[in-house]
Amino acid sequence: MSSRHAVLYTRKSCQLCEEALDLLDMYGFSVEQIDIDETPDLKEKFDTCVPVVEIDGKVRFRGKVNEVLLLRLIGN
Repeated sequence: MSSRHAVLYTRKSCQLCEEALDLLDMYGFSVEQIDIDETPDLKEKFDTCVPVVEIDGKVRFRGKVNEVLLLRLIGN
């Protein structure tokens, strides 16, 4: 499988964030996790919509990650 990279904007005790991480791992993504609560600008930007998944420099998902849309995005 080719190397894919995603940035996951997350926070502690976020069940949807854990689910997003599991899904990205399952499809072979290397995932950079960023806790939005550690950066005021990110907290302001993403406070009510984590997890946020960025792939290829674009925000692709906010909130629950849809597996069907993820598969479509990666071409499977």
